[in-house]
Amino acid sequence: MSDPGELRVSDAEREAVVERLRQASVEGRLTLAELTERTEAAYLAVTYRELAQVTADLPDPGVRPAPAPAPRPEGRRRRWFVAVMGDTKRRGKWRVDQEIGACAVMGDVTIDLREAEVRGNEIDITAVSVMGDVKIIVPDGVDVDLDGVAVMGDKKVKVEEAPAGRNAPRVRVRAYVVMGDIKVLGDAHADPIRRAWFAWSDWLLERRGRLTGRGYDHHFRHSLGVERGPGPQGRIPPPPPSPPYR
Repeated sequence: MSDPGELRVSDAEREAVVERLRQASVEGRLTLAELTERTEAAYLAVTYRELAQVTADLPDPGVRPAPAPAPRPEGRRRRWFVAVMGDTKRRGKWRVDQEIGACAVMGDVTIDLREAEVRGNEIDITAVSVMGDVKIIVPDGVDVDLDGVAVMGDKKVKVEEAPAGRNAPRVRVRAYVVMGDIKVLGDAHADPIRRAWFAWSDWLLERRGRLTGRGYDHHFRHSLGVERGPGPQGRIPPPPPSPPYR
């Protein structure tokens, strides 16, 4: 009898896991980087074992009810980050539960969303640059929608976006530029952050490398903040065989 964990999954089962990941993000269980990486892993999973590993550390929604999403702050519809002849940076762990605004006037604003907890299906950003720079950093694999106006300036996206047809996290940016720059950058164009090391990481990196023709994805492995090898900071062995995802 064949191993149930090695049976192949269907597209519908992959989509069900992606929806579960999106709900986990709304509940504050995953950062944007984790949501993006696990979403990609779900779409690249071939077997039940691989698909089950993507949500192995998340509670079963059929066992415990999901908590209600945090209420949106009243009287403040957009959270602004402003720099006037100076620098403003937002990095690390933080919560995105409302629309974001960034304004740079002869200054620099950096907003790093990779470690943010996103309490919605998409992130909405309005960015204004007047002789300044606004940099928005996102994990590679998100969908980026950039529109707006640039007068004697630039607005650009440098992100490895998800393939068409995938239900990937979305970042929507409305940019207004006058003699400045507004950039949306992915992991490949920013300093790496430390990520958790999951049991499915090796097969994800190897499969991604085959699809892109680049071999094993060393850049992404480096961004995990760990190296291969024994010990608590090294490679974690795969879990024991698991039954098909239900």
